[in-house]
Amino acid sequence: MKDELFKNTQNKQFEFDQSVASVFDDMIDRSVPFYKENLKLCVNIINNLTKNNSKICDLGCSSANLLLKLYELRKDFDLSGVDDSDAMLDLAKNKTKAFGANIKFYKSNLDDFDFFKNDVFISNYTLQFIRPPKRQILVDKIYEFLNEGGFFIFSEKIIYEDPILAKNMIKIYEDYKQDQGYTKFEIASKRQALENVLVPYSEKENINMLENSGFKNIQTIFKWANFQTFLAFK
Repeated sequence: MKDELFKNTQNKQFEFDQSVASVFDDMIDRSVPFYKENLKLCVNIINNLTKNNSKICDLGCSSANLLLKLYELRKDFDLSGVDDSDAMLDLAKNKTKAFGANIKFYKSNLDDFDFFKNDVFISNYTLQFIRPPKRQILVDKIYEFLNEGGFFIFSEKIIYEDPILAKNMIKIYEDYKQDQGYTKFEIASKRQALENVLVPYSEKENINMLENSGFKNIQTIFKWANFQTFLAFK
């Protein structure tokens, strides 16, 4: 279904409810630059860097797009996903059933999730929705529950510290969304709904957070304007 949620004025903050779930795949494909290409890149990196029967957990799995790509590629993976939205989990489970995939799902807020050991943790555009005071605590847990030699791969919307560059990146991104068919009103309406809900960090802040948790080998594997994907090894 086409994302037209913000064609009319919204009087509430953004949340991953049934209305968002119903258009989520179209929304993320049109809202996140190179979403499909970056998804494929992450899947290929995970495939190349993991051993047989690796345990992989997607934190904030949404509609399970990445997990299903991993399942298509490797049937030996032990896959699981976590999300706190019933609507998104219902969508993920329905898609998983259609694929005949064996993926475990957990309904939980990441702040309260009962973590277990994994070889890979994934978090695509999820940390930015975690309140800043709790974000470091979450990344500390991810590091703690990564098996030795494992890695954390995550994508985030970022901000630029230079104010002129930051302003221009916002403009470039808004132009991108208009090219995807969104109107200026839709863009402004969604931005307002996301205010104080999506709180991005700068590249430096994300790296500092990873280093504070204990990660030492930290790489950028994708970057476009104000979107970036990090790879951090334990």
